[in-house]
Amino acid sequence: MTKHRICFLLQVKAELGDEYRERHARVWPEMLDALRAAGWTNYSLFLRPDGLLVGYLETEDFDRAREAMSATEVNARWQAEMSRYFQHLDGTPADQAMAPLTEVFHLD
Repeated sequence: MTKHRICFLLQVKAELGDEYRERHARVWPEMLDALRAAGWTNYSLFLRPDGLLVGYLETEDFDRAREAMSATEVNARWQAEMSRYFQHLDGTPADQAMAPLTEVFHLD
């Protein structure tokens, strides 16, 4: 099984950065379980003071992993609560707005 490395960018409203960090210090256990069951591994989020959010995860199939999460009730609740933190999504849930960046280098 090949794991693909996925990196994406989103923009958190800078004035909500502290609250966004606090929410992620207390991610619901059922959300963590759903991510694992959907194939999300080695998942990290990094937040710059101006709100730039960098996400990284590894998965066998990113589209399938996102679809699996979209099918869960807990993800629908989480995305609804998180939507207020993001800029420039025009109503698109943050997990659907994740556009993977092209990897140009990797040192194993």
